[in-house]
Amino acid sequence: MPLIFYMNVNEQIKEYIASQPEPKRSDMQALHHLLLQVLPGCKLWFDTGKNSENKTVSNPTIGYGFYIIKYADGKTRDFFQIGLSANKTGISVYILGIKDKTYIAQTYGKKPGKASVTGYCIRFKTLKEIHIDILEAAIQYG
Repeated sequence: MPLIFYMNVNEQIKEYIASQPEPKRSDMQALHHLLLQVLPGCKLWFDTGKNSENKTVSNPTIGYGFYIIKYADGKTRDFFQIGLSANKTGISVYILGIKDKTYIAQTYGKKPGKASVTGYCIRFKTLKEIHIDILEAAIQYG
């Protein structure tokens, strides 16, 4: 009988951050601590980025908070409200559950520094290229 080992969410997060190359690892750790300060006591999630068939469909994501996704057919799904993910070129911070998909880009689009801002995502290469206070304000809004 094979031995199956299940990690808790905190262990998964720690392992995920540790697996990143520098300087992304240090930036992800700093952002993780920032998110825990901005959202004290929030529910933590870890999405491996794999679907039910174990196929990779997205980058792994650390989730913070709680949000209920409502689909057109009336079904719902529990999900995180803020996501933190490493990508090929840097880091993405996802702010989910915002009804107005233009709000983040209009409000914070030109302010965070060297970052691209979409309807629900702020993407940047390194922390030193962005204004942390603007990112924090966007997270608090979300």
